[in-house]
Amino acid sequence: QVQLVESGGGLVQAGGSLRLSCAASGRTFSTYNMGWFRQAPGKEREFVALITWTGGTTYYGDSVKGRFTISRDNARNMLSLQMNTLKPEDTAVYYCAARRGTGSYSNERVYDYWGQGTQVTVSS
Repeated sequence: QVQLVESGGGLVQAGGSLRLSCAASGRTFSTYNMGWFRQAPGKEREFVALITWTGGTTYYGDSVKGRFTISRDNARNMLSLQMNTLKPEDTAVYYCAARRGTGSYSNERVYDYWGQGTQVTVSS
């Protein structure tokens, strides 16, 4: 099993940056593919990014390409999301998630484990 805890959310002005972290526990963390999702008020949960267990392949949602970077440090059981050039539409609760495979990576239902989320608010 895997336990996930997000941190690093906060309030930032448009154009600014934030770095989110997800601390994972479990001896098999490095074998999981890890993703970030976000959910804004009144909206469906949206795929943000995924990184494979080796860290060699990444996928990004169209709305964040070129601005966000996902990374992982398997030795420290840590997942990160660097968010640059933030926009008001990035405002949401951000969740990290873990799964075994990479197929249908944008579908939240294929992920096995979820953190509690961290709030990101971007002011205009």
